[in-house]
Amino acid sequence: MTTPQAKIRFAQRCKQLALGLSLVGLAWQVSAQTQVDDAWVRATVAGQPSSGAFMTLTASSDSKLLSVQSPVAKAVQIHESSMKDDVMKMQQVESVALPAGKAVSFDPHGYHIMLMDLTAQIKEGDQVPLTLTVEDAKGEKEIIQVQAIAKALGTMDHNKMMHDHSKMN
Repeated sequence: MTTPQAKIRFAQRCKQLALGLSLVGLAWQVSAQTQVDDAWVRATVAGQPSSGAFMTLTASSDSKLLSVQSPVAKAVQIHESSMKDDVMKMQQVESVALPAGKAVSFDPHGYHIMLMDLTAQIKEGDQVPLTLTVEDAKGEKEIIQVQAIAKALGTMDHNKMMHDHSKMN
């Protein structure tokens, strides 16, 4: 036989449990501010000193990618490729803006991650760990662990590339 006090205590415990689960859900949402899709790294040949990492980032609020680290490279930099006066130019950038809700592509023809002074060859199929640091407009930093698959140059999806072959001889 249950007493009215037991029923009240049971109801209070259920409310506490529901509140606790809600807070856990909220904490998970806060920690998942930036989504990473299609992360991959270009496989290398023996002795090749550098490679590139590519992905799509979508932040839930205005943010910026500050840095990337990886144990496969002694130096990691964020770069931007651009065409100026018919010359492709690549330069390091401090950060990359991630506007709220907009996918920002990191690909061989724009922003990308340079993995330099590699510690070993990156072979096709390898899982390459990357650690991204993203900062939101409030100054709060998010650390994102990514496992990027290594792909050989010939296995890239050329349908997603934006280039014009009409000027080739």
